[in-house]
Amino acid sequence: MEDHGRLAKQESPSAPDGMGRRRFLGYVLAASTLTVAAQLGEEVLAPARASAAIPSPPGPAEIYDLNDMLTHATLPTANLITIRIDTEGTASFALPRAEVGQGITTSSAMLIAEELDLPLEKIRVTLADARPELVFNQLTGGSNTTISTFTPIRVAAAVARGRLLEAAALELGETVGSLTAKAGVVTSTTTGRSLTYGELAQKAAGTATTRVSVTLKEPSEFTMIGTAQGRIDALEAVTGRKKFAMDLHVPGALPTMVCRPPTINGTVRSVENLDEVRTMPGITDVVRISTGVAVRGRTFGQCIDAVRALKVTWGPGTAHGASDDTIRDELRSAELPLPALDLLTKSVDARFTFHFAGNSALETNCAIADVREDSAEIWASLKSPITAQEQIALTLGLPASAVKVHVTEGGGSFGRKLFHDAAAEAAEISKAMGKPVKLMWHRTDDFRQGRTHPMATSRVRATYALGEVLTYDQRHTSVATDFGHGVGEIITSEAARLPVGDFTFSETIFALTQQTPYNFGVVTQLLSETDKGFNTGSMRNIYSPNVRCAQELVVDELAKRMGKDPYAFRRTFLKDERARAALDKVAEVGGWGRSMPAGTAQGIAIHPEYHAVVAVLAEIDCRPQTTGRKIRDAYAGPRVTKVVCAVDVGLAVNPRGLQAQMMGGIMDGIAITLSSSLHLEDGYFLEGSWDNYYYTRQWNTPPELEIVVMPPTTGKPGGAGELAVAGAMAAVACAYGRATGTMPTSFPVNHAEPLGFEPLPTTPPIPASPTDGLGRAY
Repeated sequence: MEDHGRLAKQESPSAPDGMGRRRFLGYVLAASTLTVAAQLGEEVLAPARASAAIPSPPGPAEIYDLNDMLTHATLPTANLITIRIDTEGTASFALPRAEVGQGITTSSAMLIAEELDLPLEKIRVTLADARPELVFNQLTGGSNTTISTFTPIRVAAAVARGRLLEAAALELGETVGSLTAKAGVVTSTTTGRSLTYGELAQKAAGTATTRVSVTLKEPSEFTMIGTAQGRIDALEAVTGRKKFAMDLHVPGALPTMVCRPPTINGTVRSVENLDEVRTMPGITDVVRISTGVAVRGRTFGQCIDAVRALKVTWGPGTAHGASDDTIRDELRSAELPLPALDLLTKSVDARFTFHFAGNSALETNCAIADVREDSAEIWASLKSPITAQEQIALTLGLPASAVKVHVTEGGGSFGRKLFHDAAAEAAEISKAMGKPVKLMWHRTDDFRQGRTHPMATSRVRATYALGEVLTYDQRHTSVATDFGHGVGEIITSEAARLPVGDFTFSETIFALTQQTPYNFGVVTQLLSETDKGFNTGSMRNIYSPNVRCAQELVVDELAKRMGKDPYAFRRTFLKDERARAALDKVAEVGGWGRSMPAGTAQGIAIHPEYHAVVAVLAEIDCRPQTTGRKIRDAYAGPRVTKVVCAVDVGLAVNPRGLQAQMMGGIMDGIAITLSSSLHLEDGYFLEGSWDNYYYTRQWNTPPELEIVVMPPTTGKPGGAGELAVAGAMAAVACAYGRATGTMPTSFPVNHAEPLGFEPLPTTPPIPASPTDGLGRAY
């Protein structure tokens, strides 16, 4: 990380205001060794209402946002999250969330280590299997994991510590007050005698479930929380011992792949040569399924050969004939009208287009399934495993209790693994073949048939007069985002809390995630959706990157029209002091306003989300690039040369992990601003792999990158997983506009340029005569 310059800087902490010592209730559970759990009530995490702001009152997301809703939904089952102390002196915890690279196993271990006074290396964090009794407490999304588990995990650990001290007091014949616990050892301050947690694990165990009261540590007492820690899984990751779905050895599960249609959601009409392909070397099974034709073989290479050899006649898909142009026209036709313009005011009017983008996770879509006559077992990286279990059981005609779903670690997600399509497909194949399968999607499958961030437009109008912004109206129109991964029932259960009125499902998500951080008078932000023929998903940050990018570009234009410096303009109109402090920090560290050559510029932006805020300063070089080597024109354009990021998440549990999250979000933001998108043509995406999907390359990674973690401000963590994407996208877009002198309105900025690559081939227009199954080269 140090190769990027001064990356990690933690501001000196200051004690947050309003933090008082509180008592919490927990449970000691009946078990052979000490096992504990937390119990929480509604009062623990009631949202703090924003104070009235003038002239702009708080929007719905400032009063009660998506993260609040997700957190409240977890409370009734928080007591089902347990910690067990083993006789070896280790603490074991099955985290009911998905680890997909964001580092939550490490931060969760840190919470346990803090309250239990146990070294980090003695904490064992695994991922829990699907547990239907957890209801809404096993969904990973919305940057919610650390927020919703922060108190329950600590309460359970504190209960365990208290129980161990009580057991030691009985064993040593002393009072609890004369004992100290440190590094997994309880020691008498009077006699010096000591007992390890391992020695006390059975003595502290409960014979019956009892309720106890505990007091959590004050922030001033923290020795682990708030310190920079390396990941507990780092060694396994760098030595190749970390186990992902495709690394598991399930008896009888052989490599399996699917011959997929050339267009999005196309269908199989007929297969000409099934029997011939079944006789190919290593191939054990070939069957038709709902999504194509599945092949199972001894190796993935043999599966690829078989898939290429299949001769399939395909039916048209759900996006038949669609292209970038037709979808953009459809979106513009569906845009909600803006309010009438007052002739006495001036206005900034702009329309922005955001093209389809891929999740681009390192690990392709994959799963293992073993379906029997009366049971099924699934292994996959799943962020909504309960939904997966229920829906797969329904499809197989089995009770949910007969379907066991194991959550494996995932190699990236960015929203992709909220969907369980690989697991469902693997189950369907295993049932059809009557054998276990190890299903892997090819990279091209992910790009052309996987989940995408939907194409969208944003119409914005801001009016101003006499140095004030009077109104801000934004009408965001998007290809429909699929939320069928298990959030709808949460919204239903929390409906009484939602300050959004009678909105549709997607409008509710939009209202609970979008906010304007500025006092811009009367503010409205509305969503409309169209075209449900695509496999979309709530890719990292859902709507925020597009919405925030459009807003911050308009803010720059307002500042320009009103003769103000972009940084000073933002500072004047910001509602929140935390946002203002982060903005000041990046301006200071990044040297805002310094003299720069023509064709280069700085951009600055702010993004609040989920009780956290990020400010980003970016510098860009839009001059013709000469690098001394041949670079594809498609990504040899504007280069981000410097980024400074200041992040305030209230309380950073692991500042080093937070810095890593910000770094990844910044790279995502650069990508979707400058180079990364999917080109839709005749019902399919032209991109087929990373060699023609221009995610941020090493060449375009800023050589100067500094991430400043702001001092603790709230005493509890805010959301961080998605925070930097929108801020970075907006800052880079603003820098581009200032460097070129023209506000960019289509993203990524190079989307309309020549492709710069030769698309992998596909079949002729549909319907067609039998052709090769994939219609493209592997």
